Amino acid sequence: MASVTPSPREAEEPIQAIRHFNRFYTSQIGVLQKGLLESPYSLTEVRLLYELAHRRSVTATDLSHELGLDAGYLSRMLNKFDKRGWISREPVSADRRQTLLALSAKGSATLRPLEERSNQQVRQMLARISGDARQQLVHAMQHIEQILAPASDTREPYLLRTHQPGDVGWIVYRHGVLYAEEYHYDERFEAKVAEIVAKFIQDFDARRDRCWIAEKGGERVGSVLLVHQSTTVAKLRVLLVEPSARGLGIGRRLVRECVRFARQVGYKKIVLWTQSELKGARKIYEQASFQLIKKEPHRSWGREDLVAETWELKL
Repeated sequence: MASVTPSPREAEEPIQAIRHFNRFYTSQIGVLQKGLLESPYSLTEVRLLYELAHRRSVTATDLSHELGLDAGYLSRMLNKFDKRGWISREPVSADRRQTLLALSAKGSATLRPLEERSNQQVRQMLARISGDARQQLVHAMQHIEQILAPASDTREPYLLRTHQPGDVGWIVYRHGVLYAEEYHYDERFEAKVAEIVAKFIQDFDARRDRCWIAEKGGERVGSVLLVHQSTTVAKLRVLLVEPSARGLGIGRRLVRECVRFARQVGYKKIVLWTQSELKGARKIYEQASFQLIKKEPHRSWGREDLVAETWELKL
């Protein structure tokens, strides 16, 4: 069948529809205000602070490419951040012409209230709509992202969100199934996970605790908890990535979110407890700079050959 060339009016309609939506959404999230999030900083400055806070081992070249910023413009902004004491620089051992950039403690303190205002702004927007409508909104946004940046072209073709009703039940169920299939743990392991997530819900403190769920294509594919152990120590728990979603960097991203949040709220250390045979998880912890501090053989969940490991990360 021959293709039909759209009329000039038909060709113009989607352009105007997209521009209308852009105007609507930028008004909703307040980017047209003089200072973003009631601050003296521009949208680009806040986005750059966010990237520096959420990325490890990033260079100015990386930021220029990924944010689509002119190298000279980015350099001027980084110099401004330097003068304000917001960033630290570390030479790349393999190439002394490059430096690794990171947000300093002062930079993190500057970003923290901006992130909270942004979160609160979205909470207020979502409070006006029902739970079903929220899911429709999230899925519609995912669909737009998938169309404009197909999975083959995007670094992270998935969504991270905080927990909703039904999520903790899914965490227990999938831990029970996957650990039985992959490591031959019996139902007592599932009971242990149920105990962990029940305590998370019962003792939940929104200021200090978080659950992240990874979604891909509208389906849950990963989870992690960060819970308070004391006022200065947080505990990372129930990290899981579905087999169908492994290799996308979801596990690393979930752990990065835990570290970012822990620093944001002022924890001094993150600890975790795992098993020596969980090679994939151990690699993620090593890459995130956790240190193995204790090993202990034990018999649990129908297995007699387990070795428990305690890891920690000083923040």
